[in-house]
Amino acid sequence: MTSPSTSLSLLVRLRDGDAETWRRMNDLYAPLMHAWLRPYRIQPADVQDITQHALTIVLRRLPEFEHNGRTGAFRTWLRGIVGNVVREHRRATDRQPVADGALLAELVDPLSELNRRWDAEHDRYLLRGLMKLVEPEFAPSTWAAFVGTALEARSASDVAAELAVSVNAVHIARSRVMARLRREAEGFLDDV
Repeated sequence: MTSPSTSLSLLVRLRDGDAETWRRMNDLYAPLMHAWLRPYRIQPADVQDITQHALTIVLRRLPEFEHNGRTGAFRTWLRGIVGNVVREHRRATDRQPVADGALLAELVDPLSELNRRWDAEHDRYLLRGLMKLVEPEFAPSTWAAFVGTALEARSASDVAAELAVSVNAVHIARSRVMARLRREAEGFLDDV
């Protein structure tokens, strides 16, 4: 069973300074940011520094962030922070590698391939991370019903037969997991 605080979005809990929520945010976003930066041949230590600096800024500036209801508002805000941190890093290290320049050019262009990839990867990656976080809250049969119908696109009747439960139980299980994911993803993902 979930605690009452799970009805609050991750963004609200982060603003409230919840340490466990910050750990979740870091666990979700650090690997994703590493993946976004790696193709630009930035040194691994620099990728780590840029990621940590960006996440520190997110934590510090989160109280200022207002989700405007537009699709992708949070990830666009995050992308802007990463772009600024990459620029700062480039100036601070007095390096002007082509990789950083290419990254910066793509980050500022909202129609660039990087931004399209950023948006798609962001949602897929974050959803997988959120599923890992909430899975332990559900009985194995509930989770199996969700996976079978929502992720594997199998019919509720097939999943019900496999799990030896009613079709209604499968629908209820899927609905419970989806509701929990929506609460956890509020403000981060556009659609769950």
